[in-house]
This record gives sequence, C-alpha cells and structure tokens, in this order.
Amino acid sequence: DAVCLQPNAGSQGEYAGLRCIMEYHKSRGETQRNVCLIPISAHGTNPASAAMSKMKIVIVQCDAKGNVDMVDLKAKAEEHSHDLAAIMITYPSTHGVFEATIKEITKLIHDNGGQVYLDGANMNAQVGLCRPGDMGADVCHLNLHKTFAIPHGGGGPGMGPIGVKSQLAPFLPGHPTIKTGGETPFGTVSAGPWGSPSILPISYAYIEMLGAEGVRKSTQVAILAANYLRMKLKDAYPVLYTSENGFCAHEFILDLRPLKAKAGIEAEDVAKRLMDYGFHAPTMSFPVAGTLMIEPTESEALFELDRFAEAMLLIREEIREIEEGKADRTNNVLHNAPHTSKLLVGEWDYPYSREKAVFPTPWLRDNKYWPTCGRIDNVFGDRNFACSCAPVESYA
Repeated sequence: DAVCLQPNAGSQGEYAGLRCIMEYHKSRGETQRNVCLIPISAHGTNPASAAMSKMKIVIVQCDAKGNVDMVDLKAKAEEHSHDLAAIMITYPSTHGVFEATIKEITKLIHDNGGQVYLDGANMNAQVGLCRPGDMGADVCHLNLHKTFAIPHGGGGPGMGPIGVKSQLAPFLPGHPTIKTGGETPFGTVSAGPWGSPSILPISYAYIEMLGAEGVRKSTQVAILAANYLRMKLKDAYPVLYTSENGFCAHEFILDLRPLKAKAGIEAEDVAKRLMDYGFHAPTMSFPVAGTLMIEPTESEALFELDRFAEAMLLIREEIREIEEGKADRTNNVLHNAPHTSKLLVGEWDYPYSREKAVFPTPWLRDNKYWPTCGRIDNVFGDRNFACSCAPVESYA
C-alpha cells in the first residue's frame, strides 16, 4: 500500500521495516510485543536487524527438507502470543526452496498478534510470478542490486526500498528537512530523504525496457538456470534441499560435507580449486556450513552454465582420485589450489603435472584467468588484522 525509498541497503530496509512494526504495536498499546521469530533458513542479516531493533530473537527450526518446521513454529508462536511482534521469513528460503506453507505461516503469525516481515533478498525468484502481499506479508524490502540490476558490493551506492501494508504506512521513516515517509515516522535511516536516488534510473530503465513479460521471463530463467545446474550436478554432489516436486527455486545447496571423511576435502578446497578453472566460487558455508550455495541468476548464458558444470564435475573426478588413492590425501591439486603463474615458472615440487594444475581442461588455454596469489590462511588473516594505511603522521 505504501513504499519508502530511504533505506540505502537491504539491511537498512530490514531495520526500517522492523521499526515500523514496533511502532505499530506501540500505537496499539502493545509495547510488550518484542519477540521476533526467525527460521534458521532466513537470510543471514535478519537476526542482526532484529537485535538492532531491540527485539528478542527466537529461532524456529526447519524440517529435513529445508522447510520451516510448522510444529515448532506453531508451538513458539502460541508460546509467545502475548509478546509476539513479528516473524522474519525469506521467500523462497535461503535453503533454495519455495515454502509450500507460506500462507499458513503468515496466518499463524497474524492469529497470534504478530506482523510478517518477508525478506526480499530472493525477490528475483518472484517478480512477475507472485506477490508478497498476496502471501500475507506486511512489509518487504527489495534488494535492487540482485533483482533490479544496480551494482552489487564495493561499498555502494545501494538501495533497499521497502513496501508496507496500510497499517504500517504511518510509521515509515521521515526526514528532518524534507517531508517524506509516514504521518508519524519512527525516525530517519539515511541522510538523504530518498536514499541514493541517483542509482534508481538503472532499475527504472531495467523494468521499462523489459516490461511485464520481460521481468517475468527473467524470473523464470533464473529458476530454470538453477534447476539446470542442479540436474547436471546432482549425481556428483548431493543436493541438500529440494521442494516436494524435486525442484529447487533460484538457488540450491551442494552438500560437500561427506567429502571430508572420504578424501579430506572441504568446501574451501573446492572453492579455491574453482579459481584455477576461472570461476569465483559460489557462496560457501552459508546457510549451512560445509556446503556451496549456487545461484546462477538469469544473467548467465547456457555456454557459461555448461562451463561451470564441467568444472565442478572435473573437480569431483579430482576428488575421486584422492578417494581411490591415486592422488595424495594432503598434497593434491585441491589442497594446493589456487595455482599462480609465478608458481608455474618456479621449482615444481608437486606430485602432479603443471598442466593438471593450471590447464585441467582445454578451454582454459584460450581464456585463462590467473589467480593473483596462492592459498592463504583465512582464519589467521581474520584473527590478525594488518593495517595497510599510511601512518597518521603522513597526513600532517
């Protein structure tokens, strides 16, 4: 019923939406409502946003197929019916499945006095096919960087506008100098009244040029591409979650955890080896540790999907060589990946050839990406920060 463009990121959209919910409960004299239910399949920023909104977080479990555990949800919604503020749910979930019970979930929350925050991180699997409001959502944010074509990362600028139902509209964030937002805004989330409006023409042009049919096709292709890769890889790597019909949404999770016992290989090793094949690794160990979450989107051509699938299948064969004792369990192409050009021209002390290390497939000879550095100790780096800035004295 109303939209606010002020949030500069999806995370800010989450915060703004939750603050609207809290103000809504406050306006009704229900200030005790501060519990936020969050399924473990929700987007990772959800608990942080709820904590910043001074809400009490209660985690809801998922079943063996990755769906929200309705028994657990019902028990916790009823347990907290007096102080339930909201649920934050991602649709389709970060597990890569469309929750078949989404309307049942939203009704259960409403029946117990709460509001529904639907995380729009995966809106690129919905546009043109379904609408959050029809599912019972009261507020939803849009990640313009993924669904509507603005740049992603690099510090911005970003946009995470939110849409709300009429009962939350009065509380949308305002601005101290320019009239915007609701009649009784909870506050301000960005310095600019409309966030970063200079980037909005990209999303506007994207929608205008594609039209209703085009944006629907983008969604369909994103789902198709994910299922195409799932089918190509499912016999080599276990797919962790699928829906009742055996399909995934716009992303899917490969379970690499069994490889650790069989070959001493972890998700990080596969991620590093993909660099030798010219690929930036998919999301690693989120939302499930020891896995890779693959989300091809609508942007990749069939040739590129096939190239990625071939790389993953060849890596699986390299792992099989370790399982069968044909390759060393510790000194192998995966544990030593990525291989740099500097390493190639130096002394070669590995039990496999240079060709196997850097040209494991013929098409790499025509278009090779060379990693700029070899394997690093990620954990050590995370725990020991090193400032590369010039000393403070240099600014005098």
